[in-house]
Amino acid sequence: MSTAAIDEREEGLGFRPKFDASGLLTCIATDAASGELLMVAHMNEEALRRTVESGEAWYFSRSRNALWRKGETSGHVQRVLEMRVDCDQDAVWIKVEQKGAACHTGRRSCFYRKLEPGAGGPRLAFVDAERLVDPETVYKK
Repeated sequence: MSTAAIDEREEGLGFRPKFDASGLLTCIATDAASGELLMVAHMNEEALRRTVESGEAWYFSRSRNALWRKGETSGHVQRVLEMRVDCDQDAVWIKVEQKGAACHTGRRSCFYRKLEPGAGGPRLAFVDAERLVDPETVYKK
């Protein structure tokens, strides 16, 4: 990529998302009011377009190889209040109004465990781990 193209992507006002080799961008979702980190997911070109057009978060599931609208099964939608792109446009940050749980485990955030040092190596400890909903009732299979 030329220096001019890099400068335009990093300093210009044109929206030129840089998808990875799999056609994905990383997306970070935070609560618009509190700043709480809710989740990290991926968007393909269609998910990004639908998010911009609809004002609701759409993602691409790598495990299911499918497009999905956040909350389509659970009803726990994310209304996008602001979108930002990082310096080289390969990651998106969305500030959302989260209805219900962001995590498929029924928790407010996907980040409900922290690393703590230990003699045998780091271990996980629960923090902010209260379930808002029972995932078995929300995600009926």
